[in-house]
Amino acid sequence: MSGYAKTFVLMAAMTALFMGLGSLLGGTGGTVIALVVAAAMNLFTYWNSDRAVLSMTGAREVSAATAPGLVRMVHDLADAAGMPRPKVFIIDSDQPNAFATGRNPQNAAVAATAGLLRRLTPEEIAGVMAHELAHIRNHDTLIMTITATFAGAISMLANFALFFGNRERTGGLIGTLVLMVLAPMAAGLVQMAISRSREYEADRIGAEISGDPLALADALRKIESFAKGIDNVQAERNPALAHMFIINPLHAHAHDALFSTHPKTANRIAALEAMTVTPQASAQHSSIPRVGAGRRRSKGPWA
Repeated sequence: MSGYAKTFVLMAAMTALFMGLGSLLGGTGGTVIALVVAAAMNLFTYWNSDRAVLSMTGAREVSAATAPGLVRMVHDLADAAGMPRPKVFIIDSDQPNAFATGRNPQNAAVAATAGLLRRLTPEEIAGVMAHELAHIRNHDTLIMTITATFAGAISMLANFALFFGNRERTGGLIGTLVLMVLAPMAAGLVQMAISRSREYEADRIGAEISGDPLALADALRKIESFAKGIDNVQAERNPALAHMFIINPLHAHAHDALFSTHPKTANRIAALEAMTVTPQASAQHSSIPRVGAGRRRSKGPWA
């Protein structure tokens, strides 16, 4: 099943969970109120998320004058993808990593850590930046905002159930308490599953934009290896931001795939490697400008 299909199915599951919970509570009034409140909260967050995230990570905006190599690369990739050029930021962290943010392609930004620019080759950096551009082009920030809206509304409904639920319905107080615990947990799992499906899709489209799936695979392998031994201080202070990075930046992240916001890196690498042996993919890649193709594999003065 493609990433788009998985996202659709998971969104349908989130909607069904929300509607089912509202039905169990008996009445649509509380359901509608919870959805409106959650939507308003997440809309505010979505509108201001780029500035907040960039501020929390200590990212600084760079230009063609201050980081010519990185900015030129991102602009070339964006042009190849036929999308607006995002703002470019650098995070002063030695751990290689990157993320994208912004409410739409016209108001987007990509951020790379200083460690990414020092430790990866130009081809690998291009693969990572293309992955982040894919998130922007796919409107993944919008998708995650919608899922956060539903998850927040479900949590509100679960809390309403304790105070306003019908104690006479099947299960009574015990059933209500179980509902309070299981409904938000189920919503959170669906939200994580959607996040994982978007990572696979961003890998695929990012590889198409850069034209080099193996470079992105190598980058993922290196980033995961370095992330295990190098602290990302900004992410450790704000662990809620971990899902935004291309590889989980936290040392203490759960290894259980069920509770992870990122797919297993080995599975992502395998999917990228498979793209190079698929005839259809090979033909597709050959028609896409390969940013960084032909460059020597060395570390340039990116920052």
